[in-house]
Amino acid sequence: MKTNSLGLPQEEIQVLIKDLNILLANFQVYYQNLRGLHWNIRGKRFFDLHLKFEELYTDAQLKIDLIAERILTLGGTPLHTFEDYIKNAKINVGKDISVDEMAITLVVNSLVELLKIERTILRQSGEIDDEGTNAMVSDFIVEQEKTIWMMKAWLGETI
Repeated sequence: MKTNSLGLPQEEIQVLIKDLNILLANFQVYYQNLRGLHWNIRGKRFFDLHLKFEELYTDAQLKIDLIAERILTLGGTPLHTFEDYIKNAKINVGKDISVDEMAITLVVNSLVELLKIERTILRQSGEIDDEGTNAMVSDFIVEQEKTIWMMKAWLGETI
């Protein structure tokens, strides 16, 4: 088995880079959705949600950078065009959403899709002992599961 300078198998790393780029693309769509929600939210919950969406998009922006840097660390090239993001997006684009419940539902649905991608990556990185990717994605999952729980509680729903 041929390994790279990090001691990771080159063939499996290429698959992992591809999936990390899919995660990157979906995070970019999620980020842009959050910006739109932040700008367009209306109603009696405006102040709370305006701040919450800013908190979430700031966090997403940091995660986008971590994902891109991990791709580079593994020897890949991060996707960086809107064309690539849309082509690889599994997350729905939220357009002109200003109603609180619709906004929160979009966030929950987006996080659910991110979790699916992340769990695939977590399995792959675990199989090849890629602790760097594993730790990063594991941290994402823990935070996103909690956010889903909180958002569903806000909607009056259970997990």
